[in-house]
Amino acid sequence: MRRVERASVGRGAGAVVREDGRLLAIRRADNGTWELPGGVLELTEAPEAGVAREVLEGTGIHVEVHELTGVYKNTTRGIVALVFRCKPSGGSERVSEESTAVDWLTPAEVEERMAEVYAIRLLDALDGNGPHVRSHDGRRLIAHQ
Repeated sequence: MRRVERASVGRGAGAVVREDGRLLAIRRADNGTWELPGGVLELTEAPEAGVAREVLEGTGIHVEVHELTGVYKNTTRGIVALVFRCKPSGGSERVSEESTAVDWLTPAEVEERMAEVYAIRLLDALDGNGPHVRSHDGRRLIAHQ
């Protein structure tokens, strides 16, 4: 039997929800798309700690990381992203090497500005029915078979 090598990269992201229901988003510096803040999890850190670190690095906002709201797999690139609902706990919005804008968006603005595969992550975090498990090809969600 032939052994197949599979590479996987773990990412963590924060669905940061303010008391007024607005959601934290960044415009990425590398491609100009709007997404939720996050990034690659370090091998030695807990997912929650990695999410808090990535949100702070990308936005200047400190967060309390709460429940896992979704697991999202990019079937094209072999990337699995864990999304946690977070509550802001301090700091102030600032751009970074990774972002050219940081903004608090309404759910309607999330749907308007973000690609489907990123918007769903924030919207899933709001519905309280998670954790959701979804797959996508980088552009579109893939229906479960």
